[in-house]
Amino acid sequence: MKKAFLIGGALLFLLGCILIYQNITYNDKKLHVVFCDVGQGDAIFIRTPTGSDILVDGGPDDSSLDCLGKHMPFWDRTLELVILTHPHADHFNGLFKIFRSYTVLSFATEDLENKTLGFGELMKMIKNQAIPTRFVFAGDKFKLKDGVMLEVVGPTKEFLSQTSPGGTIGESKEFGSVETYIKFGNFSALLTGDSQAEELKEALRFTQSQSKVFNLSVLQVPHHGSRSGLTQEILESLAPKLAVISVGKNSYGHPTQFILDLLKSANIKTLRTDQNEEVEIVSDGIVWQAR
Repeated sequence: MKKAFLIGGALLFLLGCILIYQNITYNDKKLHVVFCDVGQGDAIFIRTPTGSDILVDGGPDDSSLDCLGKHMPFWDRTLELVILTHPHADHFNGLFKIFRSYTVLSFATEDLENKTLGFGELMKMIKNQAIPTRFVFAGDKFKLKDGVMLEVVGPTKEFLSQTSPGGTIGESKEFGSVETYIKFGNFSALLTGDSQAEELKEALRFTQSQSKVFNLSVLQVPHHGSRSGLTQEILESLAPKLAVISVGKNSYGHPTQFILDLLKSANIKTLRTDQNEEVEIVSDGIVWQAR
């Protein structure tokens, strides 16, 4: 009996230590932006200073689930927001397991469909779970109580109607993609999904029309480093301090040497998930660092 009591006491003490450690680790009152290592695809996890959890894209497989498990306390099974930048498989396949494993309070994506069976099943799952869904365009915002703001800077309705007139996106073209600008004090980041240079130009025009300018700490290099994702002019306008490329083994030549040379010539430090594994950015709103 005494032995069982001692074992129980030791287990309770160990559990208490784990709870304290996780509370200190995951509730440090800072913004965390994690570019998950999911191979050839995108999944970006955001944890705000007061503990709101946001996932942008789910990657091509279940790797994003491992990323969430690493960066959320084990007792937290709620995602306040999931954003799908566009309906391509390397961005949404991982969401099936996410929606089965976590309670998702809201879902946002662009107003485009994909005729593939997989995307249809995903949207059916979201509907069956009665998750509030919002189709977002440039100008839409998500303001959180801790001062973090996510603003959609692209695409506009006009851009989508011009580039995907049928309201659908194929697997090899129509690269309209939700572009999300994150702002927290002095820190800012631009998440680009699979957007291309033309959409980034439009985003720059949109922000200028709103009398705003990008002041970027971190840029997610569009479309895994595709040649058509950036131009020198756009890069000069964005002027990020750090560039992050979400990329894995692929047959597309991503990231292209053109993009790597462009970043190098601009003296922009570049991190890649295929070389650096996951990339975590942490900021208190005054300073920031990459881990």
